[in-house]
Amino acid sequence: MSAYQGVRIADFSQGLAGPMAAMLLGDFDADVVKVEPPGGDRAKDQPGYLAWNRNKQVVTLDLETPDGLAAARTLIAGADVALFDHTPGRLEALGLDGTSLTQAHPSLVHAWMPPYGTSGRWSQLKPHHSLLAGMTATAFRQGAYADQPVHLVLPLLWYGQAVMGASAIGAALYERSRSGLGQAVTVSGLHGTSEVNGPLRLLNVPPLPRGIPPGANPRYRLYQCADGEWFFLGTLFTNFYRKAFAVLGLEDLFDALDLDQVAARDLLIEMFSTRTRAEWLADLQANDVPCGPVSRREAWFAGPTVAEGGLRKTFVHPELGEVAMPGPPALLRATPPSIRALPQAVAAPPAWTARPAGAATPSTAAPLAGVRVLNLGTVIAGAYAGTLLANLGAEVVKVEPPEADPFRSDGPGFLVYNRGVRALGLNLKQPAARELFLDLAKTADVVIDNYRLGVRGRLGIDYAALKAVNPRIISCSINAYGDRGVRAALPGFDPLLQAEGGMMAAQGGEGDPILHTIAVNDVATAGSVTAAVIAALNARERTGEGQEIVTSLMAQSLLFQLGETVTYAGRPAPDLGGEDCLGVSALHRYYACADGWLGLVCETDAEAAALGRVLGVAMGAEPLAETRDGALAGRLEAAFADRARAATLDALLAAGVAAAPALRGTESLEDPWLAENGLLEMWAHRRLGSMISVRGVADFVRTPGGFRWPTPDLGEHSAEVLAEWGIAPARIAGLLASGAVFASDGFGGIAARGSAS
Repeated sequence: MSAYQGVRIADFSQGLAGPMAAMLLGDFDADVVKVEPPGGDRAKDQPGYLAWNRNKQVVTLDLETPDGLAAARTLIAGADVALFDHTPGRLEALGLDGTSLTQAHPSLVHAWMPPYGTSGRWSQLKPHHSLLAGMTATAFRQGAYADQPVHLVLPLLWYGQAVMGASAIGAALYERSRSGLGQAVTVSGLHGTSEVNGPLRLLNVPPLPRGIPPGANPRYRLYQCADGEWFFLGTLFTNFYRKAFAVLGLEDLFDALDLDQVAARDLLIEMFSTRTRAEWLADLQANDVPCGPVSRREAWFAGPTVAEGGLRKTFVHPELGEVAMPGPPALLRATPPSIRALPQAVAAPPAWTARPAGAATPSTAAPLAGVRVLNLGTVIAGAYAGTLLANLGAEVVKVEPPEADPFRSDGPGFLVYNRGVRALGLNLKQPAARELFLDLAKTADVVIDNYRLGVRGRLGIDYAALKAVNPRIISCSINAYGDRGVRAALPGFDPLLQAEGGMMAAQGGEGDPILHTIAVNDVATAGSVTAAVIAALNARERTGEGQEIVTSLMAQSLLFQLGETVTYAGRPAPDLGGEDCLGVSALHRYYACADGWLGLVCETDAEAAALGRVLGVAMGAEPLAETRDGALAGRLEAAFADRARAATLDALLAAGVAAAPALRGTESLEDPWLAENGLLEMWAHRRLGSMISVRGVADFVRTPGGFRWPTPDLGEHSAEVLAEWGIAPARIAGLLASGAVFASDGFGGIAARGSAS
């Protein structure tokens, strides 16, 4: 029995985020009926529509008519989940809001996924990812040469909203299995931003520089070779960086250049320009140096690595012929996902019978309250999955060795990706520590790791060992390239998959490739793991059995460009970027006003004409066809340059032109609309003081989640956690004395390491 088999979902959403959230549940056998207006989904002509709506029946209903609205209400009465993405106020006008529907149907999960926020004027705009990226300071986070926002050609924030939508719906269904009650759940575009961007600011500490398109750190950077081809050097950690210097014959210079990043960068640029990319990759990979070629998305998706990973699926469309798309992003071995069909149009909604009201045990505990997670994950992908689960209510313990998570620091990255968890210091190289870990696993629900292939087995904590002590355990393992194929055992980091997966080439367009400053594949993996773990928890409610989950950065390199990788003969080309890309056209891009930047989107001739009237600019004969850097863009740049942003936005919105501010990071901390929508909250670290970061990745009306703990120091809660998990005081004392367990000294270090053999 699959994780969501028998769950009925009435999906009234359009575009990317809502439909993809329902898709992720449909991959696990949920019965999804997609309800579209008479004109169809607004994204019906986009190739991604075929993937975002796979495994669904599609029916047309006009909710503006009494008959259509009545048919929708009948469908919802028999559903477990009703999913919407309407702008604020619209569902209330239709009587389809969360309060009304959950009162009428107490077991219903009402999921609302608006494209921006839940209130305020920007929340009423038509969905445009560039506007969301601008108003959340995401566009200013991307590395650039100039001091300007950057248009992201991948709609990363909506992909993040999709995985958190699936996670939140799954969490609400899991909570319903205990309480018998549904509830209203909101996962907005701002929640998607929180998952992907995760901004954090230490108060009274200057923000870090935003970086440059090739990457600012010589360890972790794009390099061009003698044949003009590019590759990414992924030596974030010193052991790998030292190996790269050995390949280059520069061992004697390592220590000096490691302290002088500018000199190291210039030398490596010169060195790598002397040979072809194939030659450098062969030598580097033969010496276990993480690196990857920059390639185009189409070649990556059609290539052998994706095929060996089982991630390319093909179907026959009656008009388009063969259609290929990425497979499900995570494999649950006992209850595997599947793609059974492309979207199927049906004449009428199915005759779902109304769900009878069952026994209810009202609760206000967070959706995943009581779920215990042992998280061995490091860096971002594995560690951040624990943080997302913690935000949904799980009790997450971050398990670290004496040398710590290699990403551990007092910087904003580590702090935001490890918030909400507690820390246990454990030296798994010692037999007593391994024995302890297996004892902890007896009462755990989930174990997460992102070890290289084979490490779990060598440590004696692979799924077989965990299952032997706890048949209900869910073990999720993440690696770079999956668990099969010739590359499965290779090390990997987010940018290597950005490079090979075509993300860097797409953002660079016809110019040089560009590193995404956001760790796209890492945050995608964390979100996908969250959804997969919650699916496995729901499956366990049905079967009583745990299972193993396997996933990879490679799978997420496809998931977060799912629409862009759908392939068929004659498909329209996806958008491409360029160096310091401001947009896709003159009427869909960012512009600088006298006191700040704004984002602008005109989609019709009428909107273009209205823009011209507001600015006093001649729009020309075909303004919608004007390029992003052409003559019309130049006239608009000149017109915006002398105008105040706030007054200009007021005038544009009054004229019916979609526009919103493009904020800098510092502006976003004080922006009234973001505050109104509760994007950020202040909290305190015991050593570092006050800071501001995102509040959460979903809102639940009856069972709110949130972060219970600040980011922990190494081993900060060792004794506390072990006592709570039932370990006897004498045993805890012995483990601490031997060094099998270690604890924080209160200043960010370890109180005593013991004999760490």
